[in-house]
Amino acid sequence: MATASERAAHPSNWNLPNLITVVRILLAPLFIWMLLADAGQDGALRWAAAVLFILAIATDGIDGAIARKYNLVTDLGKLLDPIADKVLTGGALVALSILGELWWWVTIVILVRELGITAFRFVMLRDRVIPASRGGKLKTIMQSVAISLFLVPLWLVLGDWIRWVNYAAMAVALGLTVSTGIDYLVAARRVSRQSRKDG
Repeated sequence: MATASERAAHPSNWNLPNLITVVRILLAPLFIWMLLADAGQDGALRWAAAVLFILAIATDGIDGAIARKYNLVTDLGKLLDPIADKVLTGGALVALSILGELWWWVTIVILVRELGITAFRFVMLRDRVIPASRGGKLKTIMQSVAISLFLVPLWLVLGDWIRWVNYAAMAVALGLTVSTGIDYLVAARRVSRQSRKDG
């Protein structure tokens, strides 16, 4: 039977931060349905979908803060957290492309990078869990901001000029997505080489 100190050192996977992460994953299908059901009409469903996405993606910072403050960081949480982000952002990008509001090539480039890195994480599980880097976190934040700008129909209030702001934000997100993906692979290769030398 584990002692109190052992439980503190190895927190249970069934904790609040991980629960919040799972809820974020489960909200993704509802958000995508609402966005597609609106069918580009910019009605109540569009606004609701945008609010749901923003609230769901905002929980990323909340669960992380709780996990760090109360020593509830787990390997499962490190794995599920980026997956939850990718399910939400990936679903949003695909839906926006289906609606004809975002070029498919942008969605494809981002998805290839995200799915590729996620697959790489699973492969590396036999050796170690690789948490998201600072650059990866910045990339996720920028993706969230850019997607939120695309989702909220501010053009109805501010005019079509706001679309240029949306495109600029998405361009920055795309650049960070590609550059951090390359950095991640280069760093992983460096660590792998060092491990072979040490072994």
